[in-house]
Amino acid sequence: MLFPGFSLLLGLLMAGGAQGGCVEVASGTEAVLGAPFRLLCIACKRRSETPAQAESEWFFRPEGAPHFQKILHYTPEEGQWVAPGPFEGVLAWNGSRGTPDLQDLSVWLAAVGRAHAGLYVCRLRRNLTFQGYVYSLARNKTLRLAVVDTARRDLASIVSEILMYVLIVVLTLWLAAEMLYCYRKVAAAAPPPDSASEYLAITSESKENCAGVQVAE
Repeated sequence: MLFPGFSLLLGLLMAGGAQGGCVEVASGTEAVLGAPFRLLCIACKRRSETPAQAESEWFFRPEGAPHFQKILHYTPEEGQWVAPGPFEGVLAWNGSRGTPDLQDLSVWLAAVGRAHAGLYVCRLRRNLTFQGYVYSLARNKTLRLAVVDTARRDLASIVSEILMYVLIVVLTLWLAAEMLYCYRKVAAAAPPPDSASEYLAITSESKENCAGVQVAE
């Protein structure tokens, strides 16, 4: 992708209501066979001042399969658990660390295989501690991952590149027009060479006449 920051910028513009420093950005949905890939899952907490404890679970359903299976469980106290099978030794926690609350629930695939294509569910379980009681909530985010042989550019990358070249052309034409306008304006304001010589001669004569008048007085 030519402009990897485009998706992040779009997420910043659309993340109304989230706390400062946390932006819920959508994950990529296309991975290259044999390459590493990060499954992105962000669950921002609306009120940062509220104490919270959280844990995360990931579920996976292969293409054509009827049911989901649990593939990863992570808690800040116990760390990660990865289910045996196609994700063992490949899948790893890549989210928040060193805090009892979790906002980044992302995971890392070290080498994407054909068996990793399918539907993923990222689940957050969060306990918010208020005065006198604990409020529990759960959030699910679903994403579909496709595995391809070679990387393909997405529409956002193509559109952003086209807009960049259009902007360069427009700015170049505008600069050329401004330079031409300024040149013509300066040329029109400058007197012709003969007029300039005549003006200097009249100015010198005027100074001599003024000096003679002062002496006479």
